[in-house]
Amino acid sequence: MRWRLLLASATMLFVELALIRWAGANVVHLSYFSNFILLGSFLGIGLGFLIPAGRGQWIKRIAPLPLALLVILVREYPVQVRQTSDQVIYFTAVKTTGLPEWVTLPVLFLLTAIIMTAIGKLTADLFRRLPSLEAYRYDLLGSLTGSVSFALLSWLRAPSVVWGILAALALLTLGGRRNTVWYVIPLAAMVTALFLESTTAGISWSPYYKIQLTRSHSATRTYHISANGVPHQSIAPLNALLRENSPYRQAYDQTPGNPHKRVLVIGAGNGNDVAVALNQGADRVDAVEIDPRIQQIGAQLHPAKPYSDPRVHAHINDGRAFLERTNTKYDLVILALPDSLTLVAGASNLRLESYLFTQQAFEAARDHLTPHGAFAMYNYYRQSWLVDRFAGSLQDVYGHAPCMTTFRKNAAVLVAGMTTADQACDAVWKPSGAVPAAATDDHPFPYLLHRDIPTLYLSALAAILLVTLVSVRLTGVRIRRTVRYTDMFLMGAAFMLLETKNVIGFALYFGTTWLVNALVFIGVLLAVLAAVEVRRRLPRVNLLVLQALLFATLAVAWLVPTSAVLSLPFAGRLAAAIALAFAPIFCANLIFSDRLALAPDPTSAFGANLLGALTGGTLEYLALVTGYQALLLVVALLYAGACVAMRFAGRGPDEPTAVPGEAVPARR
Repeated sequence: MRWRLLLASATMLFVELALIRWAGANVVHLSYFSNFILLGSFLGIGLGFLIPAGRGQWIKRIAPLPLALLVILVREYPVQVRQTSDQVIYFTAVKTTGLPEWVTLPVLFLLTAIIMTAIGKLTADLFRRLPSLEAYRYDLLGSLTGSVSFALLSWLRAPSVVWGILAALALLTLGGRRNTVWYVIPLAAMVTALFLESTTAGISWSPYYKIQLTRSHSATRTYHISANGVPHQSIAPLNALLRENSPYRQAYDQTPGNPHKRVLVIGAGNGNDVAVALNQGADRVDAVEIDPRIQQIGAQLHPAKPYSDPRVHAHINDGRAFLERTNTKYDLVILALPDSLTLVAGASNLRLESYLFTQQAFEAARDHLTPHGAFAMYNYYRQSWLVDRFAGSLQDVYGHAPCMTTFRKNAAVLVAGMTTADQACDAVWKPSGAVPAAATDDHPFPYLLHRDIPTLYLSALAAILLVTLVSVRLTGVRIRRTVRYTDMFLMGAAFMLLETKNVIGFALYFGTTWLVNALVFIGVLLAVLAAVEVRRRLPRVNLLVLQALLFATLAVAWLVPTSAVLSLPFAGRLAAAIALAFAPIFCANLIFSDRLALAPDPTSAFGANLLGALTGGTLEYLALVTGYQALLLVVALLYAGACVAMRFAGRGPDEPTAVPGEAVPARR
């Protein structure tokens, strides 16, 4: 029984992570709304746990059917996004393919919810057969197994068919012999569709993208690289990169007095900028690229072979994290077309490159320049206000306006010398209108013009909450019976926000890499598991003390500025980040575990907690207005509400607890 619960929980998290990665790689809408699938998963799992024990057995029998349907539908109708809103922009948007977004997104959300409802129901029925804390313990161990397994596959850059085979084998095991026929046919169809994708010429996977490599028939390009279905990079011969007025030359042409001996390229990609730096006489080039597969493609196929040059030192890392760790001084720092096309997993609005474009990041780059060095950045900017934001930030940092050169297709190059004598250009930047406020480490949304929540997001979130209410009613869940678990609901919402804040914090302190992200999620699960193990071994707990500790740790996390943590050496920064992030999680889950142990219906309580997590996922968008640090105040308010609700749920702070691990009799 225990191993089956562990397997069910592992399958549940593994399928959730696989859906987020795979659907986002094929439907570009989801590359920018990664928590859309996450919220659908929380809805489904919550419903699976809330469905009463004797009901809903049919949904377990059809568990693989919606999964196969989703995979086949996405394979047949892949989608690329078209920009329709001026509130949030996507640099590399191309024309839409596949079905309209108003069809694709609701269908994917509903199919995800149905898939996870089925797997959630499988897990919930096993959950009910064990004492609550023991069941929760194996659920967490399963979640850890699923998370580590998917992280390992990401590290190995395994193709999607491997994900599908592992999920199919797990579901076949959980379904049992009676459901073999129901399971085999749809699972075989799913694996076949993923096999066809994985064997398509030029397709490979990195920890971030599905990458497609195609030969170019142009004289100025040798290969094109698409990431998640969007044209991303092109490999070009050196003569094309150095043609007159090329964007690649501007950083050098506009800093004629600069020796360009030490060059840092952030966003080195396939090596175009590295090849140009070598051609311009660099003695050392630090080439920082976050995606190992893209760097590998450049090392193998770039005609100039820049990564084979002994002067080049390749770093597979986040650019901001590299700046925070190195003490090297450079003659030139180049921010080379950093446009990730995707979001940090678990954070609905933070893109991989967001922390490269904050005021503090520009200051960090300046601090790594030699006395007469220069900074350059370029990209395809589809809005003039975005150029004004970045150029205005550079003016604030360097004390003078940067050089600005524009090209066709909205390309612009900004070059800022340490002094005006360290840059030479025909034109400096002049604002086209009111200059938007700079992005900051607390509000790292450079592509958002104003501090507001775009209408597109509000509409989608409202629809999700409406679907949630309707789904709860349609599945036969009695809302009045779940009101007694209002505290669990609020704790779920608070925990989701707290987890998001920690993902964001670690992304800033150590980089937005997939490895940092995976380690944070694993760390969260370990902290929760530690809280459960402590609670199982205590005969009773004092909730008033635990609540005081929780709010104290939240207060410390809110009061300590991120700049103070960033200023610490690596070991100190790691210790501070772990303490600030995981102390509140540990305290909160001691309280949660105690409440779960005494719940008359632990499975329904857990379901209410998961629906609360869905609500917390929608509240995360408040950061677009307030910034991320203020989310801790929202977390504190939600936990305060949970503490109040707990007193009206039949369990006050002074009420004695049951022995950990024992089943709790139902109370009316």
